[in-house]
Amino acid sequence: MGRVYVFVNQKGGVGKTTSAISLGAYLAEQGKSVLLVDFDSQANLSSGVGAAAVKPGVYELISGVASIEEVIRPTETPNLSVIPASIDLSGAAVELIEQEDRDYFLKKALAPVRNSYDFILIDCPPSLGVLTINGLVSADAVLIPMQCEYFALEGLTLLLQTIKRIQKRLNPGLEIGGLFFTMYDSRTRLAQEVVSQVSAYFKQKVFTTIVPRNVRLSEAPSHGQPISRYDPQSSGGKAYKSLAEEVLHRSNLGVAGEGVSRGA
Repeated sequence: MGRVYVFVNQKGGVGKTTSAISLGAYLAEQGKSVLLVDFDSQANLSSGVGAAAVKPGVYELISGVASIEEVIRPTETPNLSVIPASIDLSGAAVELIEQEDRDYFLKKALAPVRNSYDFILIDCPPSLGVLTINGLVSADAVLIPMQCEYFALEGLTLLLQTIKRIQKRLNPGLEIGGLFFTMYDSRTRLAQEVVSQVSAYFKQKVFTTIVPRNVRLSEAPSHGQPISRYDPQSSGGKAYKSLAEEVLHRSNLGVAGEGVSRGA
């Protein structure tokens, strides 16, 4: 059975979408079959893998207009496919609220292909609304990207409370797959303090790899390519390759990394 991860952080601009794309691409390069699910109406993940404005997509899927087979698209990266999103998904949140089984739409939609992929990676919007709840209900584990700043610590508390409610009421098997730091700048004391505090509290739940602030990571989406294709030798590319290896290791062996290493 494949492993379903959901990327969640209610704060925007923390590298959530970049992380989903980059990890998916590097896992695919390891020979794993990977399906990216863009569950954010901004559709940044879709454009980041060259599938911008492609329909039908995830909105048509959860609306029952298209089948799962019709919405899965290949990307230029072998073994990596995507279910794209569009602005239409913003209206789905309103529609879902009115449905009796509103929290299970995505889980039901993905069920036919769950065992067809080694990894399914779901990118959610920067909120804790009904779309993100759908992502959490659909997943085996949550991956939490964190920017190294003060407000990230405040937001983490609310996110963990939400995860606990989902575990209690909707998805008892949901796990915290791990936390990892993004946009790390070793020159700032605040970044070092955030890493130290979170690592001390969550211990083995924190991935060893830290993703540095890197301009090449920002450039890659404009070319419709993951960093593994755009500039794998950049510091960001090397960091995400290392992070993907950690994710693969944990998924296979259930072993959590220890310690903290700062990306190059």
